[in-house]
Amino acid sequence: MGKDEGAMMGLMQCLPLTIGSVIDHAARNHGATEVVSRRVDGSFERSTWAQVAQRSRRLATALDALGTAPGDRIASLAWNRIPHLELYYGVPASGRVLHTLNPRLFEEQIRYVLADGGARVLFVDPDLLALAEGVLAIHDAPVTVVVLCAREDMPASTRDDLIAYEDLIAAADPLAAWPDLDERTASSLCYTSGTTGAPKGVLYSHRSTVLHAMSLMTADSMALSARDNALLLPPMFHVNSWGVPYGSAMCGAKLVLPGAQLDGASLHALLRDEAITFSLGVPTVWFSILDQIERTATAEERGALRLERVFMGGAATPRALVQRFRDLLGVETMQAWGMTETSPVVAVTRPMGRHHGQPWEEELDLRAKAGRCLFGCEVGVADADGNVTGPGADAVGALVVRGHWVTNGYFGKEPGSALDAQGWFDSGDIARIDADGFVQITDRSKDVIKSGGEWISSIDLENAAVAHPAVKEAAVIGVPHPRWQERPLLLLVLQPGEAVTREAMLAHLTEHVARWWLPDDIVTVDELPHTGSGKVIKSELRDQYRHHLDPAQ
Repeated sequence: MGKDEGAMMGLMQCLPLTIGSVIDHAARNHGATEVVSRRVDGSFERSTWAQVAQRSRRLATALDALGTAPGDRIASLAWNRIPHLELYYGVPASGRVLHTLNPRLFEEQIRYVLADGGARVLFVDPDLLALAEGVLAIHDAPVTVVVLCAREDMPASTRDDLIAYEDLIAAADPLAAWPDLDERTASSLCYTSGTTGAPKGVLYSHRSTVLHAMSLMTADSMALSARDNALLLPPMFHVNSWGVPYGSAMCGAKLVLPGAQLDGASLHALLRDEAITFSLGVPTVWFSILDQIERTATAEERGALRLERVFMGGAATPRALVQRFRDLLGVETMQAWGMTETSPVVAVTRPMGRHHGQPWEEELDLRAKAGRCLFGCEVGVADADGNVTGPGADAVGALVVRGHWVTNGYFGKEPGSALDAQGWFDSGDIARIDADGFVQITDRSKDVIKSGGEWISSIDLENAAVAHPAVKEAAVIGVPHPRWQERPLLLLVLQPGEAVTREAMLAHLTEHVARWWLPDDIVTVDELPHTGSGKVIKSELRDQYRHHLDPAQ
């Protein structure tokens, strides 16, 4: 090896992987490419990547004026709109941390997440201001509220200290250059849905975010490129909208943001009018879109759509949905697996070369799997002793993952505390991995319910039900549903001599949980099955009530 026995280092530049570099690249190389979003009133706002970059730099200066410092969390309570996109860049690129809040959660849950994250500034969409006021009424710390609109569009409010976003931006000069950041600096904070206790924060870094976004452009993932017009359906408060706001800027795709209007008719109009080639979202939203297209569009109008491929995650993709996309629109569907803790995309179902020409039924079986692991991550199956096997072992066990965009610990906890001794993160899913590396989820290790891509906590629903004086015991199970994949079914054992109507129980639950968590049905039973240690045997209940919400099966 010559005089120096150490490894020879390469002579290549090593620049930090930062979110500021992503939006700078978009402004330089794709500045004229459109970014489109629907406003609160239903009209459209049209911007470009160059304008997003410029306004993000103004936002960075405005954050200085608000007295925030590097590392401070900046909260958002907003839909998929251009101002939220500007936060995606201006907040982390300036050294702060964007903390997205989920408006679909119950007020107390939002308050908990806001308090745990520690943000003292909240950016909120005007149509979510009433929700924000309810949250802040039970929040202990003072919070500066910026409403994402112009002064003349400010909604009525009980507060007299609201700041109009457009005023804030107009008063700020663009930041001349983004600060030099270590690529490991925290960039955004997203919380799990709190299905097994309090929600937990996942703190992404600039490096993890940029690497994840780069993976989305690979052919075996989304194949996102500058030729795409992308319709962004995953909420921007869900795992950074699957990384697509960053990937789109990186490759120069046109990005279309639907706002809060997610009905089938509105989304079909966007597919048509914005010449969408690529879109993504949970299966549930696609049912309503396809229903609308099938009901209202002629064969000629369907043929005029430019949609080529659809990327689905958040819930298992039903075979019938894959078939329907193929038959109705000739569109390729891709299923993906991931979670908040994995940024989220880890595995994507894309056929391999050897699958070319296979019978359609076999391809349907393949597309029902969760996907093959992308470069940058590694998946395995762990047995009860923690021994991990990879593809082809035909073992069933806990699905574990590690990689460049996988968390090592939750916000506020010790780094590495979420991993085992070999650096694996336990996903909570039970799976097998075939010889080609395709992951197949076989079960879940926790009794959570996944409805239309959203998690519902059986424990929280049970606790709310038992809080009713007529209830002795309650069990909530996820029951297959023809559209929502799963919906909650509530089983009640009542106190002796007591009675409660379905309507009364639903009214009681409404005081404790979000409305979309409410069970689709309530069944009163004499007793629930228990183990010797007193735990409810939910597997028996799931088997017994499997077809309760879909009696045609």
